Amino acid sequence: MIIDVPSTDIVKIYRTLIEVITPRPIAWVTTIDAEGRINLAPFSFFNAFGANPPVVVFSPGLRRDGTKKDTLRNLEIVPEFVLNAAVEDLAEPMNATSKELPPGQSEAEYAGLALQPSTKVRPPRVAVSPVHMECRVRQIVPIGDGPIAANLVIGEVLLIHIDDSVLDPSGHVDPRKLRTIARLGGDYYCRSTDLFEMKRP
Repeated sequence: MIIDVPSTDIVKIYRTLIEVITPRPIAWVTTIDAEGRINLAPFSFFNAFGANPPVVVFSPGLRRDGTKKDTLRNLEIVPEFVLNAAVEDLAEPMNATSKELPPGQSEAEYAGLALQPSTKVRPPRVAVSPVHMECRVRQIVPIGDGPIAANLVIGEVLLIHIDDSVLDPSGHVDPRKLRTIARLGGDYYCRSTDLFEMKRP
């Protein structure tokens, strides 16, 4: 199969990208609006992009009708967010927070998730998630216009919370204990428990 991008429907391009670029880590993002109302949503266009300073990037794309998602609107007003680890035990509530709710209605409450205050940013953390990264927006870069166009949110990590239960005896995060999940194409996810090890040459 060959796909000529300029002559192909954008939804087909989107589906192809998410089917072949796998697995994709999940940014489970907490933001607040000007009134302090909380939004919690997962995004699978996400990764770390630097360590000095520590930088993460995720993309809240525009909706299929071209409007902005609550996360993006919130970050334009209150440029702070928390990345909560999406782990296997929280897969169902994480998925529930992807539901499109009316602006101002709490996805955390909808999914039955308790929140706790952050230390350096205003948005709260998902209490049961074992890792939180408190971040400040450095830049938002719109890429494209119209339905499902990307908006790269570049965030600087200010503080990292790691629950001791996911650490190994040397103080490093043990992936077998953390058990993050990742997105594949369609409705598929994968677990990070099928590990193999290779030393760098």
